[in-house]
Amino acid sequence: MFLRLFTDLRAAKVPVTLREYLTLFEGVDADLAEYRVDEFYYLARATLVKDERHLDRFDQVFAQVFKGMETLQQAIEEAGLPEEWLRKLAEKFLTEEERSQIAALGWDKLWETLKQRLAEQKGRHQGGGKWIGTAGTSPFGAYGANPEGIRIGQDSNRNFRAVKVWDKREFRDFDDTRELGVRNMRVALRRLRRFARTGAAEELDLDGTISETARHGYLDVKLRPERRNAVKVLLFLDVGGSMDWHIELAEELFSAARAEFKHFEHFYFHNCPYERVWKENRRRHDQIIPTWEVLRTYPSDYRVVFVGDASMSPYEIAIPGGSVEHWNEEAGAVWMERLTGKFPKSVWLNPVQPHLWSYTQSIRQIGGLMGGRMFPLTLDGLDGAMRVLAR
Repeated sequence: MFLRLFTDLRAAKVPVTLREYLTLFEGVDADLAEYRVDEFYYLARATLVKDERHLDRFDQVFAQVFKGMETLQQAIEEAGLPEEWLRKLAEKFLTEEERSQIAALGWDKLWETLKQRLAEQKGRHQGGGKWIGTAGTSPFGAYGANPEGIRIGQDSNRNFRAVKVWDKREFRDFDDTRELGVRNMRVALRRLRRFARTGAAEELDLDGTISETARHGYLDVKLRPERRNAVKVLLFLDVGGSMDWHIELAEELFSAARAEFKHFEHFYFHNCPYERVWKENRRRHDQIIPTWEVLRTYPSDYRVVFVGDASMSPYEIAIPGGSVEHWNEEAGAVWMERLTGKFPKSVWLNPVQPHLWSYTQSIRQIGGLMGGRMFPLTLDGLDGAMRVLAR
């Protein structure tokens, strides 16, 4: 569109030079037009027209090129450029010094400011530091740079700095049929065994049959309950967000645990357990399970294994309303204390490499809530976790 404006002006005998055309883009880059066509008109006229005699021809060409458009975004979309290119071009690339100068508002101020912006804002904004929009340094919107913000309308993580996500996100269930790498995990999980014979007598008791047959003088078949692992396990799986990087490893553990334990239940959560969990990710918005129900249903002799990278905003653990996806009335730390209090034999398996744990505040917080019972999701870490649960 912009190139067409330049060539059409030249065709209409308006003496526009390449230098003036580049000056126009310098003005656009400096946000002088604020990305609205009516303001862009004045900027373009000021930079491209040197003589009042050419104003009428300029107006005619401009009206033809931008006919029916209100924003520059519409003009760019008319050019047929890939959306991904446009988003990347719109993002501001800041130096570390510039990033350090952007102040974090803090939790209470962040929400207060968002309410104010929602009440005041009238249109779309891009590249700024105040309004809800795209790119820029504002704490509200998408594809920007801010140490703490509320992400709105962005399809995936970029900087892992959002303290809340205002979007509906869809996750998929882990595949429990994975076999690659599962065998070694099953071997490690076998440390958590306590065999008992319970249930219906369906297995042939060969020694008892021989003994009773010899005693009675006729065939006396004896049956006994099958010998099974009596250990009961609850598996809580973090899903979505930064855990997408660890899906393969989590699926292998899920598959191994389901095959190894007879008494086994699994639940999903996102980042930190709160007042609700779920069994199927595609139904997580309408088929939730209250965490209180889990606490009441399963006795304290269940072993609990949390699987997650524990990488999140510290607010998600420490304060009410900290969850990135919904408003939680009680802090994540409160629910973690309830779960570990009801199920004292519990561990947390973290797929993040241990030497990186100290760099993430939330990992240190979860490790503290677990009483130091956080282990890496490796064979050695899994072996150590099973030893703790088997005590």
